[in-house]
Order: sequence, then structure tokens, then C-alpha cells
Amino acid sequence: MNVEIDHLGIAVRSLEEALGFYEGVLGMAASGRETVEAEQVNVAMLPAGSGAGASRIELLEATGEGSPIAKFVEKRGPGLHHVALRVDDLAGATERLRQAGARLLNEPRAGAGGHAYVFVHPASAGGVLLELIQK
Repeated sequence: MNVEIDHLGIAVRSLEEALGFYEGVLGMAASGRETVEAEQVNVAMLPAGSGAGASRIELLEATGEGSPIAKFVEKRGPGLHHVALRVDDLAGATERLRQAGARLLNEPRAGAGGHAYVFVHPASAGGVLLELIQK
């Protein structure tokens, strides 16, 4: 199985404030912004390299108090939320995880950018919230 780092998800209180740092100070440029209703989150993607397969920084802003990102920020403050890995075969990877007894937080579904993804609970991934994304 080929695995690549797709993005690092960073929970923020405000996309505008975070973009002030990432774009204004670091000189990165957001390649897109969208709202993912299913996750109750506004997203800004910032490429961290060149080329079509470059890794990215994903800034995540809650759209409501009940969203997972709002709960994360309330409990832990802004910061690294998850690590996303790109895989060639999401269905196969999901099945291997299930067979290994890993705890999945959702069934594969479409997320930011229309990519299929599944989250793996930190208890099954060494304490890290892991997202697998179909390449």
C-alpha cells in the first residue's frame, strides 16, 4: 500500500486570523476555501510544496458550538487536530483496519475537495487522530 502525507489538520478559532499568519507572515497562499456541512466546519487549504501531490495545511474553523472542531478547541485550544494520509485503496485500507480491530469514527464519505475519507480513533493509532483519504 502506498501512503503519503496529504495534510495536517489544524483547528483554529478564526480562519481569518489564522490566514493572517499563514498567508501574511509565512507567505503561503490558500488554494481554496469551503464549508463541509457534514463535519460542521469551514476549511482553508494551503499547499505546502509544489506540484499536484504536494502536502497541505488544512485550517479548520467550527461553524457551530456542537461541531467536533468547536469541542476540540474548547477542550484543548487551537492546534494540531489530525494527520491525514493519502492511500491508493481506501476501501482496502478500511477493511484492513477493521480486521485489525481498529476503531473507525465514520464510514468512508466525501469531505473537503470531494475526496473520500475515514477517520481512525486515536486509541487505534498511537494517540493521533488519523484521517485516511482516497488518492
